[in-house]
Amino acid sequence: MTPISPPAVADGPLVLADISGYTAFLRSVSEAHQAPEFAHVPVPDAYTVVSNLLDGIIQRLVPPFTLSKLEGDAVFAFATDTQGMPRGTDLLRCIGECHANFRRMVGAVHEGATCDCGACSRMGETLDLKFVLHAGPFVIQSVGGGRELIGPEVVMAHRLLKTRAADLVGRGAYAVISEAAAERFDVPTEGALPLEEAVEHYAPIRLHVFPLGGA
Repeated sequence: MTPISPPAVADGPLVLADISGYTAFLRSVSEAHQAPEFAHVPVPDAYTVVSNLLDGIIQRLVPPFTLSKLEGDAVFAFATDTQGMPRGTDLLRCIGECHANFRRMVGAVHEGATCDCGACSRMGETLDLKFVLHAGPFVIQSVGGGRELIGPEVVMAHRLLKTRAADLVGRGAYAVISEAAAERFDVPTEGALPLEEAVEHYAPIRLHVFPLGGA
């Protein structure tokens, strides 16, 4: 039996890049491909498209971050060596460039798409990105042969995927940056939309919402 590595304590940034509209998109693809003219396609091209989009996100975030894992429609990453992390406007630029590359990939896929079902033809209008950047202590632990991040701040980062940020931004992509992350990495918050969220089992958390443009 391979020995299990002992848990390691770390403290740093936690980032999630989540493809918004993912579930509705795949459901609409599944429904569209039930039509007789698409029934001959066992695996719709949309699944490959989503895989490529996730891979593109990883390529833009890793480095400076380290990939933790894929979580369905989201990329979860972290960093333990904060000396090599971009700070301030460079950190915002890293997020913005990841989003811009995502939009370019969606556009390229849409233009070269071979599937003309209703769902795939609306891909550019359906899919976009939202980011969460939080910071704090966490534990890296071996689970099931893989590496798992655990701890209250890891839970908080995931809870921040479900905030009222979309109500502030309206239609389009955005980044939610916690006050803890903004202070730690010198992120300028002028022009950001302020938001305070009440999260069960936690004190209210102050957030900064940065619109990124949309589809």
